[in-house]
Amino acid sequence: MALPEWLDGDQRVRYRHHRPSVDGVTAPFPDWVSEPVRAGLARVGITQPWQHQVLAAEAAFSGRHVALATGTASGKSLAYLLPVLAAGVDGQVGVEVDRGPLGLDRGHTALYLAPTKALAHDQLRACRALGIEGWRPVAVDGDSDQAERRFVRDFGQFVLTNPDLLHHSILPSHQRWSRLLGTLRYVVIDEAHRYRGTFGAHVANVLRRLRRLARHYGADPIFVSASATVSGAGELLERLAGVSDVLEVATDTSARAGLDFAIWQPEGDPHHEAAELMARLVGEGRQTLTFTTSRVQAELVAVRSQRILGSSASVRSYRGGYLAEDRRELEAGLQSGTLRGVACTNALELGVDISGVDAVISCGFPGTVAALWQQAGRAGRSGTDAVAVLVARPDPLDAYLSEHPELIFNATVERTVLHPDNPRVQALHVAAAAQELPVTEADGQWFGSELGAALERLTAAGYLRRRANGWYWARPDRAVDSIDLRTAGGHSVEVVEQTTGRVIGQLDPSAADRSVHVGAIYLHQGDQWLVTDYAPEEHTALVRPAREGYFTQATAESDIAIRQVLASRRLGRAEVSFGNIELSGQVTGFLRRDEATGAVWDSSPLDLPRHSLNTQAVWYTVGASALTGFDPRDLPGAAHAAEHTAIGLLPAFAPCDRWDIGGLSTTLHPDTGQLTVFVHDGAAGGAGFADRGYQVIETWLRATLDRLRSCPCEQGCPACVVSPKCGNGNHPLDKAAAARLLELIVD
Repeated sequence: MALPEWLDGDQRVRYRHHRPSVDGVTAPFPDWVSEPVRAGLARVGITQPWQHQVLAAEAAFSGRHVALATGTASGKSLAYLLPVLAAGVDGQVGVEVDRGPLGLDRGHTALYLAPTKALAHDQLRACRALGIEGWRPVAVDGDSDQAERRFVRDFGQFVLTNPDLLHHSILPSHQRWSRLLGTLRYVVIDEAHRYRGTFGAHVANVLRRLRRLARHYGADPIFVSASATVSGAGELLERLAGVSDVLEVATDTSARAGLDFAIWQPEGDPHHEAAELMARLVGEGRQTLTFTTSRVQAELVAVRSQRILGSSASVRSYRGGYLAEDRRELEAGLQSGTLRGVACTNALELGVDISGVDAVISCGFPGTVAALWQQAGRAGRSGTDAVAVLVARPDPLDAYLSEHPELIFNATVERTVLHPDNPRVQALHVAAAAQELPVTEADGQWFGSELGAALERLTAAGYLRRRANGWYWARPDRAVDSIDLRTAGGHSVEVVEQTTGRVIGQLDPSAADRSVHVGAIYLHQGDQWLVTDYAPEEHTALVRPAREGYFTQATAESDIAIRQVLASRRLGRAEVSFGNIELSGQVTGFLRRDEATGAVWDSSPLDLPRHSLNTQAVWYTVGASALTGFDPRDLPGAAHAAEHTAIGLLPAFAPCDRWDIGGLSTTLHPDTGQLTVFVHDGAAGGAGFADRGYQVIETWLRATLDRLRSCPCEQGCPACVVSPKCGNGNHPLDKAAAARLLELIVD
């Protein structure tokens, strides 16, 4: 057993799970794998592939789209590299390809898409390690200069990048990239399960634009996706790339080290205890990753762990928003082993190859079972048995999973929710496509049956102009510049040190009002910064160093207007509905809380603009006749507490986390005339999470009621009704009345 005795014997360990090691099943290389390729693979220790690698490689080589969904460290890379190498090194493909009107052999290229720069660069290192003469794998991203981009355009055979660069640079400048697009044989989508919600909808439309331009230049690429173990990997690739006839390969035949998994129920602050666990594991020689669910906590856990260890070992934080040189330095330290502990956000959940990691701590459930196993799979990659610990946070979801560990260890892994036909997202990309090439009605093959409606809206708004041969972009600016694949819209906000002008970090604009308002404490690489000025119209926040002894929490207010009911039905004594809403909200102030105790020091008002968002929600209403047994004074706290607990538990039933969704409750909503509780998507146009919530609402609300009943607290606590993101300061909340309210619906 890999669990150290001191950890195994601690009373805070609520559950233990042992996953035994397994022997792998190998298969011979396909006949079409040449000697130079076999020699390169032998150079990195690969002499015989696993059976699932060969199955996936053979299918892709023969011209079939493939979705590979096997465990972490199962060798997914080799499955797509074999056909990519056959095409790039030997000019071999398993089916006839279009050689153009002159019948020229133009060679074959491949495109690799990763959700992060770090993963693309890691794959580049792995490809170069093969040492295959004449094969040119090259990476290009936002950090690449013009000379590097020119080399990739002219000579790259296996181009490794991310969807952002494909969207912002390659597709809008497709004439310059015509060599790549016209010879594109394979498109590899790595970590495909990460493309969910609105980000997934954006990427799906980018891939449709890619296929459209590739066809324009004479290519029809095969898509190969690699993902964690998720349900419906083949369906995910179909929705993501808009292709059909996908072979799903989900049986993992690789050898696997043993893993001891513990669920840890902290007695104090979970982040403090995660830092202590990491320090102890690092102190006894185990290289350890600690995953947190926020950037702030990644910073704090790293600082606390380093303080415990002193100078005996090196511990750092790693999160999104770091500059390129900082990221590369941290990745090199992890891979060399000189960096012994890292507290990180899910930026390191991806497949960057870090061998020798002995232990993983997940401080809080990461939102999906697939993501949890992806994190745990980072340990044991060197072939030795590994340790994984889930440190439960005091919130409804973690508490519920601690009581029901079978949902982690025995349940089917979730499907990825993806809606590529999100009308707002699709319209943006139809506009971008029109600037790349005039859009015609025939482009419905890429954008579906709603293309006509999107063209009509864009033309009426003045973005497109119709001519005899199609719709053209009608504005002087670039269409893609108004589309950020990863944010709610607009430019990232830069955090700038006021005395030097140095950019120390970046923020999604949708989070900026809450995170970098004047007076906010901003954390970066363990350092505290006080925001002295925030100019949202200039996408800038100025900060100065601070050591204030407190952190800040924004407060906000919001309203919901129902715009369209798409589905509705009775459930118990309630009416449950799903539909389109308009959400309006405003950050109104902030609290200063003691860094050590969390106690509120004081509150301050803010004067920030009000924002509106058209999105989707699931909601339920309860009429006055069903509420006659309630004291009217208890109903606001009942609805509010039920809303909080439901938001906290939706990630157990939909692949989201509580930061992807929001809620609102009222005892008398103007559009329903009844007590109403909403849970809504946080992204414009909807992300599919509220839709999923409607589909499973009975199971979801039963789990919500179960959490309220089983939590041992009397008045409500973070493990049931208290929310860390409540804009109303968690007031009012009535746990007992919330349980009674839900009993009317599902009991």
